[in-house]
Amino acid sequence: MAEEEKEEKPKAKGNSGKLFAMLFVVVNLAFMGAGSYWVYMQTLGYEKPMVSEDELNKELEEFKESLRGESVLFAMDSLTTNLDGIPRRMIRVDLSIEMLDEEGFEEIIGVEAEARDSIMRIINNKRFSDVESVQGKLKLKNEIITGINHFLQTGVVKNIYFTDFLVQ
Repeated sequence: MAEEEKEEKPKAKGNSGKLFAMLFVVVNLAFMGAGSYWVYMQTLGYEKPMVSEDELNKELEEFKESLRGESVLFAMDSLTTNLDGIPRRMIRVDLSIEMLDEEGFEEIIGVEAEARDSIMRIINNKRFSDVESVQGKLKLKNEIITGINHFLQTGVVKNIYFTDFLVQ
């Protein structure tokens, strides 16, 4: 009787090993099938969008027309701050912000303090060599536009114009 129990235990271990092997095969096949399906959908199963070039051109023209609307300029007070680096230099900037529409103009009036703070932080991190050239000023303009657009909800800054730019 004891010998029969010993013989049955190894059979149970062998059956569980076969069971795990079969389970592994089934799970492996499922993952391979899912992976094959994903590859097919990403490459071979690609279908071209049903949008025609004429429709896209029409939407582009409508968008250009909406941009041609009357933009509004917001003149900001002078900003005077120090530039980064040695020797210490001071910069004074007068700028006008061109907003895309009236709605943006009203919003920039409400967040003028935040806009000034954002501009001051951007300028404070600049060195004289960064703003000395025309390319540096253009880069500064783009950074200021991005900084202001970051916290505007509905308005969009179209451009910034430096009306006075003095470094001492």
